[in-house]
Amino acid sequence: MAASLVRRDKKSTAAHLKADLNWTDNSSGVRQLQELLDSVLNPEKPAADTEALDWCKCLIAGGEGFEEFCKTVRSYDNATLCGLVWTANFVAYRCRTCGISPCMSLCAECFNNGDHTGHDFNMFRSQAGGACDCGDSNVMRETGFCNRHRLRTGENVPSVPRDLLLMSEMVLPRFIICIIQYLRDGYTEPDTSTERDLQKVLQQLEPQISFLEELTKMGGAMRTVLTKILTNQQIFKDLSVGQEENVYAKNNYEKYLSALKNSGLVSVEEKAQSGAAEPTRGAEAGAGAGIVVILLPIVFLKEDQDGGQSVGQRKRVKLSSTAKDPSIMDSLKHKCFLEELLFWTIKYEFPQKMVTFLLNMLPDQDYKITFTKTFVQHYAFIMKTLMKSQESDTMSNRIVHISVQLFSNEELARHVTEECQLLDIMVTVLLYMMESCLIKSELQDEENSRHVVVNCSEPLLKNNTYWPLVSDFINILSHQSVAKKFLEDHSLLMLWMSFVSFFQGMNLNKRELSEHVEFESQTYYAAFAAELEACAQPMWGLLTHCKVKETQEYTKTVVRYCLETLQIWFDAIGFVDEPAPNQVTFHLPLHRYYAMFLSKAVKCQGLDLDSLLPHQEMLMKIMVHPLQIQASLSEIHSNMWVRNGLQIKGQAMTYVQSHFCNSMIDPDIFLLQVCASRLDPDYFISSVFERFKVVDLLTMASVHQNAVLDGEQERPMLEGALTFLVILSSLRIHLGMADDEILRAEMVSQLCMNDRTHSSLLDLIPENPNPKSGIVPGSCSFEEMLSAVADFKAPVFEPGGSMQQGMYTPKEEVWEKEFDPIMVVLRTVYRRDVQSAMDRYSAFLKQSGMHTTGNPWPPYKERTPLHPCYKGLDRLLHCKTLHIVIFTLLYKIWLDHSNMSEHVLCMVLYLIELGLDNQVQEDKEDEVRCILEHCHDSWFPGTNLLSNLHHVINYVRVRVPETAPEVKREKDPPPSTSAEASNFGQAQVFSLVAERRRKFQEIINRSSTEASQVVRPKSSSTRWVPPGTPPQLVTEILEIRESMLSLLIKLHQKLSAKQNSLSATWLEDMETNSHAHGDGITAIERILTKAATRSRQSKRSIQEICGKVSPPVAPKKNSPTDKKTMDKDERRQRARERQQKLLAEFASRQKSFMETAMDVESPDAEAAMDLGASEVMESEVLYDCVICGQSGPSTEDRPTGLVVLLQASSVLGHRCKSDETKKLPTTDDEHIYPADTCGAAHDVRLALMQRFFKDSSCLQSVSIGWEGGVYVQTCGHTLHIDCHKSYMVSLRNDQMLQGFSVDKGEFTCPLCRQFANSVLPCRPGRSTEVVSWHMPTNKKTAVLVKEVEDLQEQLGLFPTESNLSKEMESVIKDIKNTTQRKYMDYGKNPGSPDNDFLFMYSVARTNLELELVHRGGNLCSGGASAAAKRSCLNQLFHVLAMHMRLYSIDSAYNPWTRLTQALYGLPFLNGGGNQQQYSSIPTLNMGVSPLSVPAEHFICLVRMLYNLQYTQALASLSAKFSPEERQAWSTSGALKKNAFDAEKSYDALLSHVIGELSKVKTVYDVNTEVPVWSPHSIEYSLQQFCLPYLRLSCLLQHHLYGDKLSGCPEVEEFSGLAGCLGLLAPALQPSNPIYSASCLDWTVNAFDLMTQWCSEVTGLSDTQTLLVQDPRWASPHLLHLPDHYNIIFQYYHKKACTACKKVPKDPALCLVCGTFVCLKGLCCKQQGICECVLHSQHCGAATGIFLLINASVIIIIRGHRFCLWGSVYLDAHGEEDRDLRRGKPLFLCVERYRVLQQQWVSHTFDHINKRWGPHYNGL
Repeated sequence: MAASLVRRDKKSTAAHLKADLNWTDNSSGVRQLQELLDSVLNPEKPAADTEALDWCKCLIAGGEGFEEFCKTVRSYDNATLCGLVWTANFVAYRCRTCGISPCMSLCAECFNNGDHTGHDFNMFRSQAGGACDCGDSNVMRETGFCNRHRLRTGENVPSVPRDLLLMSEMVLPRFIICIIQYLRDGYTEPDTSTERDLQKVLQQLEPQISFLEELTKMGGAMRTVLTKILTNQQIFKDLSVGQEENVYAKNNYEKYLSALKNSGLVSVEEKAQSGAAEPTRGAEAGAGAGIVVILLPIVFLKEDQDGGQSVGQRKRVKLSSTAKDPSIMDSLKHKCFLEELLFWTIKYEFPQKMVTFLLNMLPDQDYKITFTKTFVQHYAFIMKTLMKSQESDTMSNRIVHISVQLFSNEELARHVTEECQLLDIMVTVLLYMMESCLIKSELQDEENSRHVVVNCSEPLLKNNTYWPLVSDFINILSHQSVAKKFLEDHSLLMLWMSFVSFFQGMNLNKRELSEHVEFESQTYYAAFAAELEACAQPMWGLLTHCKVKETQEYTKTVVRYCLETLQIWFDAIGFVDEPAPNQVTFHLPLHRYYAMFLSKAVKCQGLDLDSLLPHQEMLMKIMVHPLQIQASLSEIHSNMWVRNGLQIKGQAMTYVQSHFCNSMIDPDIFLLQVCASRLDPDYFISSVFERFKVVDLLTMASVHQNAVLDGEQERPMLEGALTFLVILSSLRIHLGMADDEILRAEMVSQLCMNDRTHSSLLDLIPENPNPKSGIVPGSCSFEEMLSAVADFKAPVFEPGGSMQQGMYTPKEEVWEKEFDPIMVVLRTVYRRDVQSAMDRYSAFLKQSGMHTTGNPWPPYKERTPLHPCYKGLDRLLHCKTLHIVIFTLLYKIWLDHSNMSEHVLCMVLYLIELGLDNQVQEDKEDEVRCILEHCHDSWFPGTNLLSNLHHVINYVRVRVPETAPEVKREKDPPPSTSAEASNFGQAQVFSLVAERRRKFQEIINRSSTEASQVVRPKSSSTRWVPPGTPPQLVTEILEIRESMLSLLIKLHQKLSAKQNSLSATWLEDMETNSHAHGDGITAIERILTKAATRSRQSKRSIQEICGKVSPPVAPKKNSPTDKKTMDKDERRQRARERQQKLLAEFASRQKSFMETAMDVESPDAEAAMDLGASEVMESEVLYDCVICGQSGPSTEDRPTGLVVLLQASSVLGHRCKSDETKKLPTTDDEHIYPADTCGAAHDVRLALMQRFFKDSSCLQSVSIGWEGGVYVQTCGHTLHIDCHKSYMVSLRNDQMLQGFSVDKGEFTCPLCRQFANSVLPCRPGRSTEVVSWHMPTNKKTAVLVKEVEDLQEQLGLFPTESNLSKEMESVIKDIKNTTQRKYMDYGKNPGSPDNDFLFMYSVARTNLELELVHRGGNLCSGGASAAAKRSCLNQLFHVLAMHMRLYSIDSAYNPWTRLTQALYGLPFLNGGGNQQQYSSIPTLNMGVSPLSVPAEHFICLVRMLYNLQYTQALASLSAKFSPEERQAWSTSGALKKNAFDAEKSYDALLSHVIGELSKVKTVYDVNTEVPVWSPHSIEYSLQQFCLPYLRLSCLLQHHLYGDKLSGCPEVEEFSGLAGCLGLLAPALQPSNPIYSASCLDWTVNAFDLMTQWCSEVTGLSDTQTLLVQDPRWASPHLLHLPDHYNIIFQYYHKKACTACKKVPKDPALCLVCGTFVCLKGLCCKQQGICECVLHSQHCGAATGIFLLINASVIIIIRGHRFCLWGSVYLDAHGEEDRDLRRGKPLFLCVERYRVLQQQWVSHTFDHINKRWGPHYNGL
């Protein structure tokens, strides 16, 4: 039965079966259908057989055509969502104004149909794929829906008729099980030996899966059917297990079961072993919410047995049975098709088609819920597959493509969290994943450490394989309901903390002390990325839900667990109180979690800080590691870690970089601030100096030993320690600044370093790094703040052509009031940025006149008041230890001890000032008690800085080496002279630390009145003893007798280099506000003033000291070390001065040299200018060689040449008739027609002429340089040709060349570095020739004509062979090689002399024409334009002429005779219509070597050709008349024929031409409708016709004979040029109207000559096109572009390539002609050359200007090189958006486009753009 059905026609069978099934009793129909399907859908057939698919289509359609069926089903579509699914690289939109979820995205169609004007949206290229959210109100606001999805279409759709989808319901389950069977059968377990062939299976199934995809696109009705089938458990049961009798089905079922077995996290064998340890899940699982026993994984470690896995020396570590929820680990069980389909999708590593099919179903709500649950159920399995995958990148993208659609929806995420334990699953899976790559931590106690960390060199971390899971986790935490669940579940939190602790202390750096590390590992990238993504982002996600009082409990819980985990960590690494030396890790996520939750608690939730802090001992431990990082930063910048390679610098930079700083350095500093505010300040300060290793330096002795630092590291480390203290005590980011203030401070500090573009500023301002937190930096406050602190500088164009972007620069009042150097130091990645900020600040002060002398110091800035919780921080500034340090440093700086610097002083003063500004309110009794208790043993009486400032210290006891100058040789009583300095140093500071270990009690260094000595503890572990025993330390007592105030005043004198710089009364005279900006002197004055205003005692002391001040007396003779340092400084100073002098001298030399170099005019012009002085006449032109520097003439034997660049150019060919520029087409209806360009017109002309005239005469009478003409330009520098050759050889041997190819003869001018590729020999010659050119001519025109004719007879003289002539030959060869063959051979026999002749002539013509274009198309401006100054045309003509002498012109066809004599009956006449080219001069000129043509002959030539030109003008004009007008003019002119001046009157000549041309009917057969012509308009039109000819002749005359071009207004251009060329007698006053005819000068009867010319044309068949021509062309333009880039982008980015009909990956547009090309497209390659390069050859003779559609940038192709030019489209902030990364709307920048066009027309791409590279024909 089935067999007979199969054989029948598919359609009729389907219709018949459908009818059967519709009966009430349909059992026979069902049976028939099943049988049919059994045979059709037989999985044993090969999958590639499409027969089955066709059957399915027919059956589903039930007899009608499949297309019609689709249409019918679509009409029942009730979907309200768009749901369009796209894959990677699709262009989509995101609107932040409309989005609820930050992942929201729209397809272009929905976006363009919605209204988003004024919204904050951008276009983006999808990374992983996505789906359109239009219509989904969970994800976006309804106002943003497009017209189609706004209507809620669902309601009015008719219900689906039962029979429509009946067949689908029967057929599809069988179809799906068939696919599943193929998948089961094709799957083989990955075997180590064979790479599995999954791709093959998938390729065969392509059509089947595509069919499913098609079904999903039919709309809601079909999706409902599919959902029913996919989720129905009964259907699955019936079909899946496979019929008993079918062996095939049985086999693949077995395969499926074995695949399932391996799907659990723990494999089956492991399960059996650890079964005992696995705690079973209790019935009371409700309480534990999924996890019963929590054991921290940190405690149990067992070494991995197989050493095979160990990486380097580090063994991997496995955690023994950590209690995880067994249900997550179990293998899977499937209950419906959907589950098995997803299973195979995962097994096959997410094939794109399957993913799209599964996602296309999502608009169906029932499906969505089931699918999400299924996805969660498979989550652990997904992770497992991902970890094994070879292609983890692609797979990651596909996973996220699915998960982001499911988890962005809060409703759904909450539902799954409640029903499927989503959070438990995610955390467990992440933990499991990281467990696979743990190693033992080597931090602190290497042997006994029990802590494990992730190994950053594992592929899992290096390749970021974990990001899909982390990104899902962050995504679900962004939903408040889910995050709250997480924060309430303590066991989960604990588990999460143990996950975070895997990253605590990873990527440990050990300082290399002996030799440089061999291999620089780059693991730090992985480490920073892992901390940011896996720890910080989830943290920020959680923090966003802890913003209000109600969430206090959550914060407390997190803080509690942080502390517990930290305690466990300290125990595990065996930490007591001292960090291990020479180790640092930048990764302390536990500390940072703790810090950030503390900050939030105090700032947003009003919690009391103390309730969240641990006991003092714990705080001390917590402080150690963050402080270690700060000290290490300083060490790294002091070059103490150089042996660890560059990567350690990279870590230090990444730590503070804008994307990381607020998850790394900010929490670290905040944590240290918290510790400082709660710990004993003396302990804290001494710890800081100890960590920074500068304790030994803080001695009053001039000599000290430092056991840990080298001499040159002491200063930067001390500066680092002080700067850190300043940052610590002044930074307020987490201590009371509001968000707006923080944003403002960040913005100001970035703008102060450099002017910034809008996008770089957005990027540099650290924002909350969790992308889903909803805090978008582009929100309104950013823009408002930006306009408040900065001014916008519109993009400008520098003359060099470099493109500027729109920049923001700080307002003046910002520099004055808000510049904060401390914030700048904190935020700079590169140290040079701090310098840059200071330089900009000084420039501002100079400009505004606030501070003009010397270098200003960083300004002091008032701080935001501290939040009350952190008031304790001020105690740091009021503790004795700090005051002792300050006192010591002031003393040392005053006495010029080694290693002190201005920066040290600056920071010390900053600390004093901070202390004065932040007073601590002390308890009165307490103070009294303090003073009593410590009055004996302490340097200072109390802790208050104000009172300590004026406290005088008399004697200090120091420990110094025996050799120090302080040691007194004879046993004197303490001397009364002020002996040199001293130390509260080594013993005391270390004693602090020692006491700190024993008891919580401060011990302050005693004054030297008490001599009790504290023994220094043995701290061998932290000290490194240098080899060789140091000299013994002895104790000395120094007399000091200074207070901090007196030292400040002495320093003031020292800085101002004046004695008594402060008079006793200066305080009264001070005006208080002048102190804000200035140098150290101002700073000291500011401090003294503050001290005086705040304490009467200080004021008295200051006045007293100022009264009796005396200069510092050096205590004893200078010690040798001091002398050494002084000499060293002096030597440095002198060396610097010498260098300055040398540089200045060099600069002036260079300047004068450049001035002379730039003035090298074309030498003949120079000579012409010198004519006035007679003695110069005899001299030769001298040239300077820029290589050997010699100056001399160019000779035959040793010629000199000009450095030139030859390039082929089609700029002239792209000129059009009209001035209106062509528009770039942006719709299918617009087109560009190339037929009206100059190049096209000339091609047509030449082709026509070759039809009618003999080839050789044609080639003499046209010019071909319109397309591919060779343009020659020079920088004006000359060199000997032999010097140039040796220069080229040296270049060839130099391998470091970029951008140009020496083999192609390219080089850069040795002087000005301009790009060049040839050398044009200068002719040797005396300037005397010039004289004869300018002799006034009295000869009659007729005589001159004869002379020219005779000259031509003497032609074929070959020049003698010499170096010069060889060079000329080689240049000609270069010129020919510059352009392509097709631009040279226009004759019928290529390579003939005529062809060559034409080419040479065209080169000359092209260069003249281009110069005209550069001068703006006319010569009105006169003068030598910039181009002329560097013109090389004179030399070029000479070279071309030399070459042309070799061709003798056949005298029978000599055009000259036909111009001047009325000869009749020549066998071939090359005349009027033909000699159309309006300037044949150069031809003739060069026929006769132009430089030996005296000026009078030149003028004669000009006159003769003018006659011809004029006749052409008349003929062309007459063709434009209407027949009636023609008649009228003919008769009126005929009357004047006999007047005496008939030959010079246009009407007579016009009528003659009309008469002659009318003899043949065909000439005037075309009718043209033109307005009536008046005599005036005729005259104007004739002048316009002749102008181009006159302009060229004038230019030529200027170049050949050095005549000056005189400027004139445009209306008088004709008469001006005619006068210049001697066509007009100068007597004619220009005020009279000039008639063009009056310039004519006939040597024979005009009418005869014209008759003869006309007769040559009248015989032709196609006269019209040859006659009517117009020599006027508009100047060349690029296409006119639309204002909005989006218009171009939307039309072209989806446009198919004309060659291969596919949408190209990188589409591009030619901006010259509008052609659409594929960049790098292989489809359009021809002979190995890609399309852009090919097009650049056709269109621009190897110069192409292309706009890359997908990148918005323009690339220039020039020959074999290319460069990125930049973009002409900028966003609202004046910035480019290369590659459309930001996707903001872009607008045309007219100035930039003008610059581009100007570079194209002037051929200066090579000079202005610097970054060229070879393209190897691959573009």
